[in-house]
Amino acid sequence: MDPSLSVAAPSVSLASADLQKLLRRQQQAFLGDMSPARAAREDRLRRLDHLIETHAEAFAASISQDFGTRSPVEIRITETMLVRSGIRHALRHLATWMKPRRVGTALAYRPGRSMLAPQPLGVVGIISPWNYPLQLALAPLIGALAAGNRAMLKPSELTPLFSAALQAAVAAAFSADEVTVVTGDAAVGKAFTALPLDHLVFTGSTAVGREVAQAAAKNLTPVTLELGGKSPAIIDASCNLDGVADRLAWGKLINAGQTCIAPDYALVPRGDVERFVQVLRTSMLRLYPTFRGNPDYTSIVSERHLQRLRALVEDARARGARVIELEPSPDAVVRTERQLAPTLLLDVSDEMRVMREEIFGPILPIVAYDTLADALGFVNQQDRPLALYWFGADRARRDQVLAGTIAGGVSINDTLLHFVQEGLPFGGVGPSGHGHYHGKFGFRQFSKEKPVFLQSRFSGGGIIRPPYKASIGRVLGWLSHFT
Repeated sequence: MDPSLSVAAPSVSLASADLQKLLRRQQQAFLGDMSPARAAREDRLRRLDHLIETHAEAFAASISQDFGTRSPVEIRITETMLVRSGIRHALRHLATWMKPRRVGTALAYRPGRSMLAPQPLGVVGIISPWNYPLQLALAPLIGALAAGNRAMLKPSELTPLFSAALQAAVAAAFSADEVTVVTGDAAVGKAFTALPLDHLVFTGSTAVGREVAQAAAKNLTPVTLELGGKSPAIIDASCNLDGVADRLAWGKLINAGQTCIAPDYALVPRGDVERFVQVLRTSMLRLYPTFRGNPDYTSIVSERHLQRLRALVEDARARGARVIELEPSPDAVVRTERQLAPTLLLDVSDEMRVMREEIFGPILPIVAYDTLADALGFVNQQDRPLALYWFGADRARRDQVLAGTIAGGVSINDTLLHFVQEGLPFGGVGPSGHGHYHGKFGFRQFSKEKPVFLQSRFSGGGIIRPPYKASIGRVLGWLSHFT
């Protein structure tokens, strides 16, 4: 481990005035280079890639310590590899993204030309959560740097060791007027959202997202909100349960369910519920033969979050749910290790908290349905989810689901994998967020596509300028056919 990235590295908390000074420094630097050359952008992306490569083990160690237990292999798969893949994608396509794009010009105004010229916004702020602290801090940064912006990052206070490590690594790789990391508690986060940034990215809960949007609105700062919600997994009657159970179990249990796009509940044909429970339970135990003491299985990030999850189960039990714990254990043991074994809930109802709140843990309610129309109706009565999953073999029913629901993103016959495609945008819709990034969509999100009209030396504009002649009516009638 790099000594400069020791997990004991101090975290520097900044006051509002300090944040303002950092922002002004970046703004002044941006004004000195408002359209960075491709070589400068590529250099920043390569420095980011080198930072991740050289500090990957230190980052993984600090993340694991922050959680209590988290597999370095899982961190590599879900965080390091994803971000480095995004950087490589941006480097391959940056030249194309930066080119002005010709767009159509109405016939009446030719031979003038129209185009869209992308330019950076200025300073982008990124507030990242604790559940994937590396990925969700640096993935938006890729688009921001590719677009030519400066950036200020505020990682979560719930992963203090990683936040300190990231702060030290970024300070060594970038000047403070290029990229800077600020750390601190919720008060620092609140001051961060109040900055007059040129764009603000927030990833977190819907409740906090509302507060962030309100704070940003005071400065008319545009925001990208990546929130969450209750993402459904619809098991179709045509589904081969044996063939997809591992995919659903993996998507639910990776990071112990602490994933914003994890399946939050499963909709299962009523006649298949018992078999579904049996097959899913077998799959979960195949992936994780044990949960407590298993280095592959992630701990719940804090005691407070563990208590919340336990309370969701007890509330459902008290209201009549059938509770299936895959590895029952004394409460004291679970609290000591914070490795909470999966729990399946049957016979759930709308009044249960687990059906009203985003779960964000290894608890899966199972909702029985009679017809596909019933399942779609259930989904559409809820807030629009960040992700939706459908499992089945009937293409007509698949298309019915795609046309009859609205979600931030969809994976068919798998979970989570739409998120890792750089060719697809990632983002929510409605209460699950708005705005998006990944690949060219991130480049465009953090750019202003400036509309430009280039007039020709042979302009016919004089025919519609005053003083108006008697023939103006005929001229306008003629023009109306070409505009």
